[in-house]
Amino acid sequence: MRVRITEPAETDLEQGYFFYEQQQIGLGTYFLDALYADIDSLTFYAGIHLKVCGYHRLLSKRFPFAVYYSLNDETVLVMAVLDCRQSPSWIRKNLIKR
Repeated sequence: MRVRITEPAETDLEQGYFFYEQQQIGLGTYFLDALYADIDSLTFYAGIHLKVCGYHRLLSKRFPFAVYYSLNDETVLVMAVLDCRQSPSWIRKNLIKR
C-alpha cells in the first residue's frame, strides 16, 4: 500500500504542530513524529479501522487526534487529521467538506 496525504490533511498536521509547540518547545515535533508514525502504519493496517462519516478512522496512539482516510486501489488517501476534543458536529462538518 502507498500512503498519500492530501493538502488539507497536511494543513491539519501543521495546525496541530503549532498548537503543541506553543504548549512546550519540542512538543510540536514530537506530535508530528507520533502522527506520521501512525500514518505510516497504514501501509500494513489500512482498511481495518472503523468507518466514520464514510472514512476509515485511525485513532492516534499518543495524542487525541484521529486520522481519517479512504482506500483507492493500492493507495491510502489521508483526508483529514482532526482533534478528537472538538465537538462531534464540528468533526462531521469538516469531514463532509473534504
